Amino acid sequence: MLAEQALAVDSERLEHHLATLATFSDAPAPAVTRVLYSDADVRARAYLKDLIAEVGLSVREDAIGNLFARLPGQDDTLPAVATGSHIDAIPHSGRYDGTVGVLGGLEALRALKEAGVTPKRPIELIMFTAEEPTRFGVGCVGSRALAGVLSADDLRALKDEDGRSFDDVRTAAGFTGRLEEVGLEPGHYHHFVELHIEQGPHLEAQNLNIGVVDAIAAPATLHITVHGQGGHAGAVLMPHRHDALVAGAILAQAVEDAARSSGAEDTVATVGIFDVHPRAVNSIPSRVFMSVDARDTDAARRDEAIAKIRQAAERIAQERDVRIDIETLNADPPATCGEEIVGTIREAAEGMGLAHTTLVSRAYHDALFMDRICPIGMVFIPCHQGISHRPDEYSAPDDIANGVRVLAQTLANLAS
Repeated sequence: MLAEQALAVDSERLEHHLATLATFSDAPAPAVTRVLYSDADVRARAYLKDLIAEVGLSVREDAIGNLFARLPGQDDTLPAVATGSHIDAIPHSGRYDGTVGVLGGLEALRALKEAGVTPKRPIELIMFTAEEPTRFGVGCVGSRALAGVLSADDLRALKDEDGRSFDDVRTAAGFTGRLEEVGLEPGHYHHFVELHIEQGPHLEAQNLNIGVVDAIAAPATLHITVHGQGGHAGAVLMPHRHDALVAGAILAQAVEDAARSSGAEDTVATVGIFDVHPRAVNSIPSRVFMSVDARDTDAARRDEAIAKIRQAAERIAQERDVRIDIETLNADPPATCGEEIVGTIREAAEGMGLAHTTLVSRAYHDALFMDRICPIGMVFIPCHQGISHRPDEYSAPDDIANGVRVLAQTLANLAS
């Protein structure tokens, strides 16, 4: 095991890199908006490549912009140990979500390189394309594609809100390779470890330094459209109405009820989008579009909640005399972190005298899909009040540095 004092992490440098990366944004500071293949995204990628070049690592990009930086090992024919996260940001979010895992991962590789560590296996940093679902409505596009969950044809079928195809947008951003060459075979990597802010309050509330993730909740996404009947708000009397908004509101309550009645706190369900047509004060809503995000660490329990939502939709459609269409966009399985990785993270934290605990990741991350390729693990660090996806998202430099040191130690041990 590499001695802790040999790992020099420059927290001021890392904080400067995080602050600079946040300036590549389509929203004024302190908010960050960095949507896939936008000009801000392309410029942020260029900045990251410059930082990688400073460290002296080789770099490559695939056809959709997944970026790979490599620290050589003693035997470069062996499957690498990998780390990484994303740098895209939902509209008006913060500067730490995802970026800590990318820039912190780079700092970990720099620390190992400067300490003269040459592990048996190579170590790779991955910057995943589009972990956020902002542009194409699908989260973790890069890692899904690497894991084969999204095929080349699936990628070609994606369209953004402006009707632009994934192919057109990625080509305009400079990524022109063959989509068929993106996917990786199982076993391509030896292990994968992702560093991330907790996006929850537990570590800070318990005054703990490190969260050792042992499972990642399984997400499912539903698109629901309620079709009612429009009309003049004054002329159509109440007994004759087929109001799509009221039916949708009742269904939104049923979504919450389905999660609350599961018997487990790990079951959550959220109506994140509720769009009304035609959205006029004197017009009865004729159509409502709803997005539902349902998650659990237990796939069967999550699917039971979804079944309750579907049953409620059938009942509401009949009672309110509307039509309700439900489309399942994805229903991903949960992931259990590899025992060897969990143990190695704990060992690293204990060796540095850092207080730690075991956590479940209720948000999903690229690690969820890397689980299709190799064993995975995650290192969580505290974030202030658990706030994330907001401009006031914050993790202290010392907490980030602790996470980077644990990550570097973990990568070195797994690669050796």
